[in-house]
Amino acid sequence: MTKKRVAVYTLGCKVNQYESSSLAWLFQERGYQVVEFAEEADVYIINTCTVTHLGDRKSRQLIRRTAKANPNAFVAVTGCYAQVSPDEVMEIPGVDLVVGTRDRVALVDLVEQAVKERTPVNAVSVYADGDQFEEMSVQSIQDRVRAFLKIQDGCSNFCTYCIVPYARGPLRSRQPDRVIAAARHLVAAGYKEIVLTGIRTGAYGNGLEQEITLASLMQSLLEIPGLQRLRLSSIEPHDITLELVEVMSNSGIICRHLHVPLQSGSDDILLRMGRRYTAWEYLRLVDVLRENMPGLGLTTDVMVGFPGESEKCFQGTFDFVNKIGFSGMHVFKFSPRRGTPAAGYDQQVGPALKDERSRKLIQLGRKLAAGFASSHLGRSLSVLVEQPVPGAGGFFEGHTDNYVKVVFPGHAGLVGQIVPVQAEKLQGTIIEGRIIAQAEGFSSGYVE
Repeated sequence: MTKKRVAVYTLGCKVNQYESSSLAWLFQERGYQVVEFAEEADVYIINTCTVTHLGDRKSRQLIRRTAKANPNAFVAVTGCYAQVSPDEVMEIPGVDLVVGTRDRVALVDLVEQAVKERTPVNAVSVYADGDQFEEMSVQSIQDRVRAFLKIQDGCSNFCTYCIVPYARGPLRSRQPDRVIAAARHLVAAGYKEIVLTGIRTGAYGNGLEQEITLASLMQSLLEIPGLQRLRLSSIEPHDITLELVEVMSNSGIICRHLHVPLQSGSDDILLRMGRRYTAWEYLRLVDVLRENMPGLGLTTDVMVGFPGESEKCFQGTFDFVNKIGFSGMHVFKFSPRRGTPAAGYDQQVGPALKDERSRKLIQLGRKLAAGFASSHLGRSLSVLVEQPVPGAGGFFEGHTDNYVKVVFPGHAGLVGQIVPVQAEKLQGTIIEGRIIAQAEGFSSGYVE
């Protein structure tokens, strides 16, 4: 008997990528064959994003294209866009099932029931207080490079521009024993680096009966034999505690890299955004982090064109970013999200001005990233080998623990390994180097 084939496509963040892998495993466990999205399949799962209007548009375009190209296949739409706009998704011709971000462990059953009934189904359900973290483990291991481990879901910040709390519901945390068991499984499967991820990762512990924090969870994970790297995904400034800084600074396993969203360097704009810190408080936090973790790679998100962002506000952000000297930066243009307060604010900034400010910050970000990368030249760096460099035969690429990208000559057997690389020159923001032997003085630690 021929197996039914399922294909999964992911739009959006690392959490979505993790969840797509989990959904693929659910189908595989039920006897389906998981294939690439470009291949012919019986069922297509589209995991959507809604952080910006561009995410909505990309989601709609992919859904239409998939349904048109595969008229006899079953098309199921899930994810954040499906959660907040299920009626819009249901109106797209060819959609057979809509499931949001809740109760997705039942997705296979929902698909098979909808196939039998031969009628489109809207299975989106709303979140409620008291909801628990939904276990969606990834058991099928496809590679041995970097593993993402979801430990938390939901957000309660309700920043005035953000749709995520509506798409993801209240704060929920994964039981610590489940996290540790999953991490042990990943290490046993050959992963050298685990990335802890969530919608608001720093709020880990909320919703659990026992008292536990992100810092204490990480301390427990450090005891797993064979774990070589433990990395944190994005974390909000107000979620970084002294306990967390202490755990990170005392470990040679936790990566010296943090992604801490700034959004704006203007106190007026931060207040309008509903952020919970001032520019000075953010700067003070950075000082503490760098004092305790020399060589820290510090990346961030910055938004331009928020309603009311005057030229003075933007220049304040530009100068603040330059002062901090981030090692990497994602620049976003404000996107009005229906249902959020900021969508109705006055003093909306025009598209042309958003584009201009975005270009200026992106250019500054590249300059700062190049400066941070260049500070590593002449050093021996510990690099996780990730993949071949596209179009460059014999060259491979990877990242240091503080998230500097490095390319070097190598071979396929190195993928998934952590190797010593001598940093020799800089191309843009990327270091070029060569693998060196341990005997040449390699050290994975940071040296001033």
